Order: sequence, then structure tokens, then C-alpha cells
Amino acid sequence: MDDEQLTGRIGELVARERELREKAGAAGGLDDEGRAELSRLQVRLDQTWDLLRQRRAREEFGDNPDDAKMRPPDEVEHYRQ
Repeated sequence: MDDEQLTGRIGELVARERELREKAGAAGGLDDEGRAELSRLQVRLDQTWDLLRQRRAREEFGDNPDDAKMRPPDEVEHYRQ
């Protein structure tokens, strides 16, 4: 994926996250399936943002952005902020 495709995918994921959160608010919470989907969605969002940042950093420093790879959830979810 290129940067434009990644930002589009991030937009799609954010829109779905918003839908789930609105559903949770209206229904007083999510069922187990909804909570699991929201959790998976948040991990995928973190991975996609990470990939976009990797691509931009590679490009900034003259490396090939296409060499950036999606990192596993364990790695992305345990970054220190």
C-alpha cells in the first residue's frame, strides 16, 4: 500500500470505530462480539498508523518506503509513548 491508500484505510477504520462507539453509547455498551471487533479494530489502526509512520520516515531519510512492513500486534501495542 502507498501512503494515500494507508490514509484511506485509516479513515475507514476510524469510521467503523466511531460507528461501534456510537452503537455502544446508544445501547449502553457492546456485546462480546462488538467488544472483540472494537479491540481488533484498535490494533489494526495502531498497526496501520505505524506502517504509515515507517513509510514516511524511510522516505524522509532517502530509503525506499516500500520496504516498510506491517509490524505484529505484540510489537505495536507495547510501544512506550
